[in-house]
Amino acid sequence: MASPLFAALLALLVAVSPAISTNPEGEALHSLRARLKDPRNVLQSWDPTLVNPCTWFHVTCDDRNRVIRLDLGNSNISGPLGPELGRLEHLQYLYIPPPPLELYRNNFEGKIPKELGNLKNLISMDLYDNRLEGEIPKSFAHLKSLRFLRLNNNRLTGSIPRELAKLTNLKVFDASNNDLCGTIPIDGPFATFPYQSFDNNRRLNGPELQGLVPYDFGC
Repeated sequence: MASPLFAALLALLVAVSPAISTNPEGEALHSLRARLKDPRNVLQSWDPTLVNPCTWFHVTCDDRNRVIRLDLGNSNISGPLGPELGRLEHLQYLYIPPPPLELYRNNFEGKIPKELGNLKNLISMDLYDNRLEGEIPKSFAHLKSLRFLRLNNNRLTGSIPRELAKLTNLKVFDASNNDLCGTIPIDGPFATFPYQSFDNNRRLNGPELQGLVPYDFGC
């Protein structure tokens, strides 16, 4: 017969096991879920008691069970993006389509977390068609692997950070249909982006937009 001490220890282990079994990436994603409204229940499989989040819908892992893709595009999710996303250090694709961070066509609001600049392996980030506001984080300059950055159709303000000109791998950039201001960088990859990438920002000016906007309203 088990001793009272052994029974007490067993009960304690059972009580804390959910916290032990969840890995840091699962904890980060569950923290994100807690701040969001999810009317379609697309996140119902995000169970924090599992060993890792690789069995959750909309999450893709590599062969080492590390989260490399988060795809929540067009899911009618609303709420603020949180800094916990910056803890997914192996993330390659953030969609929000090629695999990215896909968070597009939702109702995400508030500022873009500067912690997304920690995602050094990120190849693609799609945040278009949301309600995001504030400035484009300068920390995005740390995303040296980034090839696709789509921020169009939001409520972003401020200037385009000149630090983004250091992103030599950036092939696609779209910040159209926001309220950006100032001038468009002309260095690095910005020398190749078409004017449509910056269209419908009435206070934005630069060489690619000369003749298309009557005034430079400044920033």
